[in-house]
Amino acid sequence: MLPAAEAAAEEEGGEPMQHHVCPWWLGYFHLSPLRRWRQNPRRILEPWVRPGMTVVDAGCAMGYFTLPLAGLVGPTGRVVAVDLQARMVRALERRVRRAGLSELIETRRCGADSLGLADLAGRVDFALVFAVAHEIPDVGKLMVELAALLAANGRVLLAEPSGHVSAEEFAASIAAARSAGLAVEAQPAIARSRAVLLTAGRGAR
Repeated sequence: MLPAAEAAAEEEGGEPMQHHVCPWWLGYFHLSPLRRWRQNPRRILEPWVRPGMTVVDAGCAMGYFTLPLAGLVGPTGRVVAVDLQARMVRALERRVRRAGLSELIETRRCGADSLGLADLAGRVDFALVFAVAHEIPDVGKLMVELAALLAANGRVLLAEPSGHVSAEEFAASIAAARSAGLAVEAQPAIARSRAVLLTAGRGAR
């Protein structure tokens, strides 16, 4: 681990971060306006997110997708943003307050082994897992949790960085999703990413 990341690894709870977790300070780079040229959040999300939906942003970091999700669900919707790292969550909370979106976005800190969202079981219309799954030790457990969260015909957009996650590794994540009862609905094209749209409903393959 780099010295800066090592210094940041201790969170308030006294537990060090997993070595494979993205250092919190990289979250600022992920917010770069230049990223929108290739990965525009609204363009990526709007085919599947509608006003009034309940949405989960799993591994939200500082909210690159969280705030645009709030814009898509509108005043009748809800976004629950969850991340392992307290500093990521605090930075997101500041951004949410500045944007005046505190009524729409709920932030939570999860544990290393669970999203901690059991209270939302069967109520989530859409879950985003963007560049996160490769950091999780047990992807199978993650998929089981996501499947349990989904409402009827709910969806999960799973995307991983193509330069970091191989085709074989991504296929293994898809296999884990299928084992959890999710099905592949589509494989959307997202720049620099391997992506799949998973569903708990019918009409998938």
